[in-house]
Amino acid sequence: MTTDLLKRFGWFAVFLLVQVVLLQQVHLFGVATPFLYVYFVLQFPRNLPKWSTLLWGFTLGLLVDIFSNTPGVAAASLTLLTAIQPYYFGLFVSQDAPEDLRPSLKTMGFMKYGHYCGTMVLLYCVVFFSLEQFSFFHILHWLMCVTGSMVITLLLIYTFELAKKK
Repeated sequence: MTTDLLKRFGWFAVFLLVQVVLLQQVHLFGVATPFLYVYFVLQFPRNLPKWSTLLWGFTLGLLVDIFSNTPGVAAASLTLLTAIQPYYFGLFVSQDAPEDLRPSLKTMGFMKYGHYCGTMVLLYCVVFFSLEQFSFFHILHWLMCVTGSMVITLLLIYTFELAKKK
């Protein structure tokens, strides 16, 4: 239990630092920003208590907001994602699956994991950019931000998963 908590703190710090120092400066074509820290939430195991997931997600989102000057946008979006994650992940695994099962390419397979990650990242990007822009009058720019950020985030997640497999 203690080693799992220490690993989680380590990954929390790594994802926060990578996002704030490196990825927050990336804006491909002026619209696509990678949100690799979403991967931290997507990897929560089945047996993690709901209050714990919400606390982890909110804290990570709040710290990203503080360092990125997006007041409450990442915290709200990531908290919503952490509230939905255990229920949505439960749709992809059987009832007799181990309680400590973690979402990954190895445990779920390519199609299920792709559907799981794709839907969750899409939800995050839609909520994030809807809150950030708070206006649907610029729908084309909003749509490009959502699509571009979703694609680049998914590419990073799959790269990370494939590197982990080896």
